[in-house]
Amino acid sequence: MTSHSRSALLIVPGIFGSGDDHWQVRWSKTLPNAKMVEQDDWDNPELSAWLSKLHEAIELNPGAILIGHSLGSILIAHLARFRLASTIAGALLVAPADVEHCASLGNRVQSFSPVPRTRLPFRSVVVGSTNDDYVDIRRSEEFSQSWGASFYNVGACGHINVASGFGDWVEGELLLEELRRVIADEVPTPARKAVFFKHLSH
Repeated sequence: MTSHSRSALLIVPGIFGSGDDHWQVRWSKTLPNAKMVEQDDWDNPELSAWLSKLHEAIELNPGAILIGHSLGSILIAHLARFRLASTIAGALLVAPADVEHCASLGNRVQSFSPVPRTRLPFRSVVVGSTNDDYVDIRRSEEFSQSWGASFYNVGACGHINVASGFGDWVEGELLLEELRRVIADEVPTPARKAVFFKHLSH
């Protein structure tokens, strides 16, 4: 077992949090060393307050791997400008919400805009869907390029949440496992490599 397979997994939900049936909550209960990053106000996100909570979690878990969804992925991207980001091992950034162009989010996420375009100082993978109401797939790929992240297109999977049928998310667990292997500079097995790099570009 590598050091990164023992790293804390900090799970970072988006606006309204992740309900009990969401894959993030299920991972927090089933994956070893997984911990949910809690916010005081899930319904009214404010960047500085949310960053403060994330900073606290990272300081308590140096070398953690972050797992963001939706606005949580954008929150992680905002870490790039802080020295603390250098202590992070990697990040899985799922369905990053387009806070600049998504009308349904309105002004509730204004403090998170614009989307950071700074390269992330840790290994990361952006996971995008072709029919996500909160971000166009081309924008997801643009974000990944700006962040220096790999990009994985899961196809037509909506916002990769409960409404899209994602309670358990086996493919996501495979992506997380391979991210850990990449961080540890381990060579993936051929079968796992085929799954991981199906739509992945570096």
